[in-house]
Amino acid sequence: MAAEKILIKGITTSGAKFRPSDWAQRLATAVGSSGPGRRIKYHPKVQIALIEGINCVVVTKDLEEESPMLYSFLTNFANTNHLQVEDYP
Repeated sequence: MAAEKILIKGITTSGAKFRPSDWAQRLATAVGSSGPGRRIKYHPKVQIALIEGINCVVVTKDLEEESPMLYSFLTNFANTNHLQVEDYP
């Protein structure tokens, strides 16, 4: 069974911790929208997570079909910053 999500980890491909420490919140906020009271509402297919002490962004793979530009933005961010990306169950 293919993974339904990808995990963008706050660790570079060389093993260094990615900075700033709130990068995952910033990235999720950048692709979110404003809700009532000017509160940020995260995109339903983009979630932040803390996994084994590492800040991560979890992206549902079907976002690639629904919003190719948004999916590309997220994966390009990971590639440009040399972040580890892996399939997530």
